[in-house]
Amino acid sequence: MRMPASTTSDPVALHAGAQPDRVACVDLASGRRWTYRAFDEAIQRAIGVLETGYGVEQGQRVATLARNSADLLILQQAAMRLGAIFVPLNWRLASAEQQVILADCDPALLLHDAALQAALPERCVPIDVAAFTAAVEAEAPAPRRPLPADDAPSIILYTSGTSGRPKGVIVTERNAFATAVNFGVLGRVGNASIFLCDAPMFHVIGLVTNLRPPLLQGGTVLISPGFDAATTNRRLADPALGVTHYFCVPQMARMLRDHPDCAPSRWTTLTAIFTGGAPNPAAEISWWLAQGVRMADGFGMTEAGTVLCMPLDADRIAAKAGSSGLPAPTIGLRIVDDDGRDVAAGEAGEIWLSGPSITSGYWNRPEETARAFTADGWLRTGDIARRDEEGFVTLVDRRKDMFISGGENVYPVEIETVLLDHPGVAEAAVIGIADARWGEVGRAFVVVKPGCVVDPADLASHCGARIARYKVPKEFLLADALPRTASGKIQKHILRTWTAPAGGQD
Repeated sequence: MRMPASTTSDPVALHAGAQPDRVACVDLASGRRWTYRAFDEAIQRAIGVLETGYGVEQGQRVATLARNSADLLILQQAAMRLGAIFVPLNWRLASAEQQVILADCDPALLLHDAALQAALPERCVPIDVAAFTAAVEAEAPAPRRPLPADDAPSIILYTSGTSGRPKGVIVTERNAFATAVNFGVLGRVGNASIFLCDAPMFHVIGLVTNLRPPLLQGGTVLISPGFDAATTNRRLADPALGVTHYFCVPQMARMLRDHPDCAPSRWTTLTAIFTGGAPNPAAEISWWLAQGVRMADGFGMTEAGTVLCMPLDADRIAAKAGSSGLPAPTIGLRIVDDDGRDVAAGEAGEIWLSGPSITSGYWNRPEETARAFTADGWLRTGDIARRDEEGFVTLVDRRKDMFISGGENVYPVEIETVLLDHPGVAEAAVIGIADARWGEVGRAFVVVKPGCVVDPADLASHCGARIARYKVPKEFLLADALPRTASGKIQKHILRTWTAPAGGQD
């Protein structure tokens, strides 16, 4: 018997009926707060703005270029109920990079909070956040309608590809719901949970993992415009806020630790700090445990949501420090060799994933979608890991040359392409190197064309005009030649043995 298509779950609407007076969302910058009843109504009002004010229809894209705010969550939930597709852009990207993404997703509407630098597609209508907020407050709630199927595209999150071209990862409501379940189990999320969201809402951590688990359970989300070590330290210690869950990359945790106002003994309501996005040294985890704060490292992907997380038991965290933990309940995980055969415990191999949280593919990229999956549907992650006898998974390396700077994925080929566009550069290669503040930064090796003279400041300026600041290498080293194989490929493992002279660029 053929079963009907499953529809999207709508926890906000559920809790608007079940616990209408519980606080659902607080916008920390403005002080605005919504109960579940009020938040549900605001979403219905936003649907009216999208439909009557801008003619947005099912399947069309609604993009944002703005810092975190409750308005972004209201817009995303409205787009979800309407059947439109929410596309948050990284506001840190250069205007040329933003323009490429806008051309790829072709939005009908762009919500922004600063002057626009990128040219918009012909049919795209811009609206600033203040105008959107006023329009929502003035609009009557739209009538309710059946929700779209949960396997339709609901969100597109752009992540750089190894070719240098951005890829839009399709996130369905089925994917987002599975991530809410996955992290909800591993992170001990419940009705009393209160999440502080500093992570940018153009990332899967900020938009999905930080928001969906508490909303599913009827908890509360506190949305901040962004990370500030002093402010976050104060908020984690504020009993009136009562923060129970906090996500950050290890570099943010280090900034919290190094700030003079850091007082973990006052974080009395916190369940744990959850880290991911970059390697987290065991020594750092041990330091936090000694302060009475559980630091649960994990692993996730834009394409898969929450994959791994450490159990929230201090003894287990201490014994397994450096591990990314155990697979989430709906995750199928294999560690395989180059022939796709499962490796033995303790052996390194590539992580393959399956389950309802896994993306259906990339927007407008059928070839890349096909390459990402095996014939029987496993997602090839490109990440190398080992699993011990107890099932704990530890990441070893990345198959690709990507490195992570301050929680942002950086792909060397993109930077190399920009460097090769410099009139004085003949060859270029970029690798990631350790950095005390950002975890990793770029080191560029450059061969100058005969008769040309370039200096690091010139190269940094050239890159800064074309790519986001976090992608610009911290160091530029001039070389007579780059090591290559017989077939002409640059041998980056040799570059990693080359040392930098004093005076690298800041």
